[in-house]
Amino acid sequence: MTTEPGVTPHAGAPRARTGWWAALAGVVAAGAGLALAELLAAFVDPASSPVLAGGAAVVDAVPGWLKDLAVAWFGTADKAVLLGTMGVVLAAGAALAGWLELRRPPAGAVLLGAVGVLAAVVAAARPAAGVLWAVPSLVGVGVGVLLLRRLVRELRPRDRTPLVGLWSGSQDAPDRRTFLLLAGLTAAGAVVALGASRAVSAGSRAVDAVRRAIRLPAAAKAAPAVPAGAELGIDGLDPYVTPNESFYRIDTALRVPQVAPDDWSLTVTGLVDEPFTITWDDLLALPLEEHFVTLACVSNQVGGDLIGNALWLGHPVRELLARARPRAGADMVLSRSTDGFTAGTPLAVLQEADRACLLAVGMNGEPLPAEHGFPARLVVPGLYGYVSATKWVTELKVTRFADEQGYWTPRGWSALGPVKLSSRIDVPRPGDDLAAGRVTLAGVAWAQHTGIAGVEVRVDDGAWVAADLADTVGPDTWRQWRLDWDAPPGDHLVAVRATDTDGVVQVEALAPPAPDGATGWHTIELTIT
Repeated sequence: MTTEPGVTPHAGAPRARTGWWAALAGVVAAGAGLALAELLAAFVDPASSPVLAGGAAVVDAVPGWLKDLAVAWFGTADKAVLLGTMGVVLAAGAALAGWLELRRPPAGAVLLGAVGVLAAVVAAARPAAGVLWAVPSLVGVGVGVLLLRRLVRELRPRDRTPLVGLWSGSQDAPDRRTFLLLAGLTAAGAVVALGASRAVSAGSRAVDAVRRAIRLPAAAKAAPAVPAGAELGIDGLDPYVTPNESFYRIDTALRVPQVAPDDWSLTVTGLVDEPFTITWDDLLALPLEEHFVTLACVSNQVGGDLIGNALWLGHPVRELLARARPRAGADMVLSRSTDGFTAGTPLAVLQEADRACLLAVGMNGEPLPAEHGFPARLVVPGLYGYVSATKWVTELKVTRFADEQGYWTPRGWSALGPVKLSSRIDVPRPGDDLAAGRVTLAGVAWAQHTGIAGVEVRVDDGAWVAADLADTVGPDTWRQWRLDWDAPPGDHLVAVRATDTDGVVQVEALAPPAPDGATGWHTIELTIT
């Protein structure tokens, strides 16, 4: 009868059962090491966490089509799904490491150590990484390996006097009581370390307290009042102004950056004659303007909800660029976030006198929420966010498209991202219980920085019928629309299309978001009884 190295078969502890204990040892040891790494990362930099750094690397590595698919499936929950998936994979790998350490020592320790070293390399390679970013992963995996070897040692039979009621069998039975005690203490230590890391990371709460205490200055140029006719007041129709808590969030940050205003600054650099840096106080001392602007994500599917309209407060970007004096030949501004994200925006767009491109500090009458870029972000009407709406922005680098690229361009997305003319049906929704007779159809349409001139609705193969348009503040925001339809019983296909103020009609052909935004008429199926 053959045996695995380091394992003696015995009746009281079947190999299969011992293997499960070894898998548990792997999970507990790896979890403790990871918790310690999280605690150390809270001191070094939260972004140096092996989980966050690894997750960010995954986000960076995925091709455009996969990112688009994730957003389509999970929407704004894509980050939670990614972290959950990583947790499952790590737990499975840790269990495997425990099993290998019992059956093929030191294979489990080698596997766990290799993963930790890889995490350290990934953390150290992040765009904003410092020299200490590898330390949390290295220390965490070192402790994890030691704990794994110590726990598995208790699962290996050795010669000793058996304890009554602990384990029946020969004197070489594993010491399960000691194993469970050590595993419990290790798990408890992991919980304490994880809790301590959250306490050390209380800076997020401190930044939020600072944010809530800020009173933004009044706008030197206030936005026009929202016309009473801009809101149709139909249940289920998105409001003209999207509340902050309902505004979509799509970005590459797995953890929302927590930037205190006193620590923030913005540098305007690159191909300019007068580079400069401004602080938070400098920014608030500048004349601020209010503008209603609708923002849209390039990942928005036809009929999707990755779009919202808000009142933004900020300083015109064109004024900052004028102060820096861009040089001849420059055609792009590469904006950089504190988390390393970049976006390439046409310089000419940011310099347009009639386009409300803002370095924004306020959203709907309050300081920017942390998840939407506090302390400052860019807002550019008419361009998708991936080429313009940099949150937690810290740098504006004047450069050339021929020389540099934004984050998403080398991942298969277009360098230029003008928002596509689009419309959507919000009311009713497929599956609603609808009776024959008067049915109200309603939705929104947008053509940022151009404006919506008309919306038409078609039922089945009938004629296009013009819908009633709500009022709007201006061409940089979406417009609500409605149409009362005398609905006959049966199944019906309802489609919508929009026309902008230049006379351009929305494209019918369906196209996915990649590489520069989805197209197609939003069409829904309704059953009328």
